Parts: sequence; structure tokens; C-alpha cells
Amino acid sequence: MTETGIQDQTGWRGSRDVWLAAARTALLEGGIDAVKVQPLATGLNLSRTSFYWFFKDRAAILDALLDEWDASNTAALVEGCAAYAETIQEAVLNLISVFLDETRFEPRFDMAVRSWAHQSDAASRRVRQADDRRLAAIRAMFARFGFSDDEADVRARTVYHVQIGYISLQTRESLRDRMARVPAFVKTFAGAAATDRDLARFRARHATGGPEDDGP
Repeated sequence: MTETGIQDQTGWRGSRDVWLAAARTALLEGGIDAVKVQPLATGLNLSRTSFYWFFKDRAAILDALLDEWDASNTAALVEGCAAYAETIQEAVLNLISVFLDETRFEPRFDMAVRSWAHQSDAASRRVRQADDRRLAAIRAMFARFGFSDDEADVRARTVYHVQIGYISLQTRESLRDRMARVPAFVKTFAGAAATDRDLARFRARHATGGPEDDGP
């Protein structure tokens, strides 16, 4: 079936994006066992056979979910590490900004994929690869500001493991509380305090949340 042929049928077969979005919702709400063809079809009010116009089998849509996770969460973290910064403190604030912005890095998606990895060797491999890529990006960020390889590695692991701990423990705290801790986090991660100017710019980026908004 050609791509044009598929597009001609999307009015009643759905589309690749529609099926993938349904699978993503199922993963977030019910775990990997909820991502099955018939329940997805029922939820979309489409026939089971429509699924196979876009995916060879269940394994194919699972691979697509992992690709989407990597292209969103991992890519956002890597981009944040590479963002322009004049000091390591500013660079760390750029990275914290990624973790605070759920439109860039979604904690629920990370947690769902990590839970899935406990049941699947394929998902586990992808998680390890993503963790390696993320840590390499954070190490490179520290190395860019003159930290030795060993120190860059330890600082990168400290930053990353704190964030993954927030996700794994499903920590909930108000945005106000999270923001209040940012200066101390920066000093711990970077080894030096952020300037008032850096913190003011950072706070301006995250000023839309109310005091009772939950953090990641």
C-alpha cells in the first residue's frame, strides 16, 4: 500500500499518529499490558484490521512508542545541555528548565517507559541507551566549562540521578517549593552559586505556575 493510499483511507482507518497517540495514552494510564491491538481499536472505535495498515504488528507500535519517547524526553535533555550559557551555573539552570517544562520532558512518559523496562529486555536496552546518551550530554556540559573528566562524570550523575529519583519516587511538590530549592540545587550541582541575574531570568521563564502547582 502506498503512502498516498494510506492517506486516502485515514477517514475510517485512523492514521499512524492516531494509533500511536492511543498507544501512548494506554501506556501512561495502564502500563505496557494495556497496549494491545484490540483494546486500542475498541477505544478508537476502529476495526482491529485497520491497525495493520500502519503497523506490522504489536511489536512495531511498541518500537514506535520507544522512538517517540527518545525523540521527546531524551532529545529535550540533550538540547538543554547544549544550550548557550556563559557559566556553568547558567548551564545547570538551562538543564533544570528542561525538567520543569513538561511540554519538553514529560516525567510520566519516562516513568511509564522505565516501568515497562522491568518487563522487557528490548525496552530495558533502550532505557540504558537513553540513560547513557543523557549522561554523556550532561558530562559534556560540565566538561565545556573546564571540569575534569572524573568530576564532570560525578556531577553529571548527581544531577541526573536526582531527577530520575524525583520521577521514580513520584515526588509531588508545589512549583513554589521546587523553585525555592533551585539556588541550592545549582550550587550543589555546579559548585558555585548562580548570580541574581541568572536566577531572575530563570524564574521569569517559569513564572506561569501558581503556588499550588505540582512539580515533576
